[in-house]
Amino acid sequence: MAGFKFDHEKKGLGKTLKEYEEVALSYVWSMGEEGVGSAKTWANTNERLKHGKTLSRASMIFFLNRMVDQRVLSYRTATGKGGHHRVYYSMMDEKTYKKHILKTIVESLMRDFPDETKKALEELQLQPA
Repeated sequence: MAGFKFDHEKKGLGKTLKEYEEVALSYVWSMGEEGVGSAKTWANTNERLKHGKTLSRASMIFFLNRMVDQRVLSYRTATGKGGHHRVYYSMMDEKTYKKHILKTIVESLMRDFPDETKKALEELQLQPA
């Protein structure tokens, strides 16, 4: 499974995703079981990006396929104008994806710093929510 980068200074899903990735993933999630192709996801994302930013179609396809590699998304093949294309749909909803991020980070810390990670988690449990 492909990994992800974590930036603790960012907010929300921006901790692991670029702005366009977060926009694209939320769009795919909103499409439900029907799923959506890369062209529609690309167009929707470019419309929703802030400050007139745009991204290439190739960047979108690479991102969607990376999400498939991470098992966040899956796809089915469909035929249409231009031949075969992928229709992406979610394997993890947003809540499950967030849990996946957390588990991946904690598992990594437990491998490298088991004693320190256990102690930190215990200390966090003692603090009121």
